[in-house]
Amino acid sequence: MEFLEAVPFLQSEHSAVVTTIGQSGGVQATIVRAGPFEGRMVFVVRGDTAKRRNLERNANCTVLVVQPDWRKFATVEGQAEIRGPGNTEPEELRLLLRAVFTAAGGSHGNWDHYDWAMREERRVAVLVTPERVYGRV
Repeated sequence: MEFLEAVPFLQSEHSAVVTTIGQSGGVQATIVRAGPFEGRMVFVVRGDTAKRRNLERNANCTVLVVQPDWRKFATVEGQAEIRGPGNTEPEELRLLLRAVFTAAGGSHGNWDHYDWAMREERRVAVLVTPERVYGRV
């Protein structure tokens, strides 16, 4: 399956499990809200998480997006790029975090508060370039 074939499903379903490679070499799985954005799978994470540290050590990850009943799914494997306070200009990051949040199915009634929370939690955007896509959509 090509990424573009999965995009309609990925735009409608946002519950996802992200797997990364932990410090000990084992797989770590966590739940996120994810979505497609500019040809990649994207999600937002807090700046102090194991998921972020894992991706900084090893950019390989998998994003599994599922329907609530688990009957349909799409899996995107690829390399993650982390965009955060250390490597992205503040205004660019502010807009990117909003775009990623929206692509992952989020909406917010007070964007100023959202921006403040993202800065406080040192949130980063994770952009996964698809290398392999498969599933049942």
